[in-house]
Amino acid sequence: MKLILSDRPLKLSAAEADGVKYFDLSELKIAGCTGCFGCWTKTPGRCVIRDDAVNVYPAIAESSCVLYISRIKYGGYDTVMKTLLERAIPIQTAFIRLLDGETHHYQRAVAPKKAHVIAYGDNICADEKAVFSRLVARNAKNMNFESYRIIFTEESGIESAAEEVLKKWRKY
Repeated sequence: MKLILSDRPLKLSAAEADGVKYFDLSELKIAGCTGCFGCWTKTPGRCVIRDDAVNVYPAIAESSCVLYISRIKYGGYDTVMKTLLERAIPIQTAFIRLLDGETHHYQRAVAPKKAHVIAYGDNICADEKAVFSRLVARNAKNMNFESYRIIFTEESGIESAAEEVLKKWRKY
């Protein structure tokens, strides 16, 4: 499965034709993670909060190609994307493994991913790009990315950048 997670509405002509699943996170009701760890202890693999996130994180686990589209805010993902990523911890287990000398959670049947991240904003400074690049590199280890690419753009370039990613996905 191929998946697009966006923090804003998009008009992508090729997405539907290519069978890509698309979530406009700005239109969904997703509560913040409460840190209860019920997804690891009470209902393993399922969040105890019953909102729209329960439809999104299983799609993340199944996807072999994922496109994350988020405004950069202080060198990180903007609120709606960060909230969703935090709520996606049910796709991991509570158990820890060593990976490249670091501790990381075992994944719960998560497909390896070719990931693309479109990070947008007007006048993104070099420091914000560096911080965001490091964040995505760290996420890559926890989110089972076999490869990833970050595309920095202004807000006006989001849809054309996304269309380029979709063209690349047709080769997979």
